[in-house]
Amino acid sequence: MNGAGVLPGAAILGLQATDDAEVLRALSARLRELGAVTDSFEEAVIARERRQPTGLPTLMAAAIPHTDPEHVLTPGFAVAVPEHPVAFGEIGSGGERLVWAEIVVMLVLDDAASQLAALQTLVARLQEPEAVRSVLEASDDADLERRAREWLAP
Repeated sequence: MNGAGVLPGAAILGLQATDDAEVLRALSARLRELGAVTDSFEEAVIARERRQPTGLPTLMAAAIPHTDPEHVLTPGFAVAVPEHPVAFGEIGSGGERLVWAEIVVMLVLDDAASQLAALQTLVARLQEPEAVRSVLEASDDADLERRAREWLAP
């Protein structure tokens, strides 16, 4: 998808989180450890999620959080499968409606022009129930990373 794939080490299976902010903090911390994002990324992605929620009521409910390119050092994606679905505000609802996300794909893109294309491709991929189910059936972080990389490959 736009040449960027799941970043090595940026997959978390069975993430313990009670709300969307915990998911965003966990993914941001992993990305910071990997050197893929700036120290400002976490605050920026949480603030953007509050302003413009990214929960998608697709067949397998998902969230696709992202923020501005200036917070990104290495483009790609991070993926989390929470142990239990986590409530994200539904995209376009201003947070009025909730989506219980089973999978979270964080866009870590350093080019604003590629964000829209990546979002459109990701929304299309989320309409593939067999492929999404395969990702959700991963056995550990490494398996999740491999399955997500195949699912999101261009």
